[in-house]
Amino acid sequence: VQLQASGGGLVQSGGSLRLSCALSGFPLDPYAIGWVRQAPGKEREGVSCISTSDGSTNYADSMKGRFTISRDNAKNTVYLQMNSLKPEDTAVYYCKAYWIDRNYWGQGTQVTVSS
Repeated sequence: VQLQASGGGLVQSGGSLRLSCALSGFPLDPYAIGWVRQAPGKEREGVSCISTSDGSTNYADSMKGRFTISRDNAKNTVYLQMNSLKPEDTAVYYCKAYWIDRNYWGQGTQVTVSS
C-alpha cells in the first residue's frame, strides 16, 4: 500500500501547479483522498478532499475558486490543480487515503511560491 505525491516545485505568485497522488496496492474506490499541507512552523491544514465513490469534493475556504481536486479511477490517481498561487500557499503538501479505520499517507511534495 503506497501513496506517491508528486508535482511540487517552485513557481511565481499567480502561477499554477498540478499535484498528483498515485495509489498503488489498493484501489481508489471506496477511499476518500485528501490533500493536507504544512507550512514551516505551522500546523497541518486541510486543503481539499474527494470521495472516489461519488466524486463529491470539499475545499478549505482559502482554496475555493483557486484549487480543483479531481480523480482518475482508471489511473488510480488523484490530482490537485492549483491556480493563482500565493506565497502563503508555500508548504509541503501531503495526500492521504482514508476509509473507515484505514488511513494511509504519502510522503509529501514541496510547493514554494515566490513573491
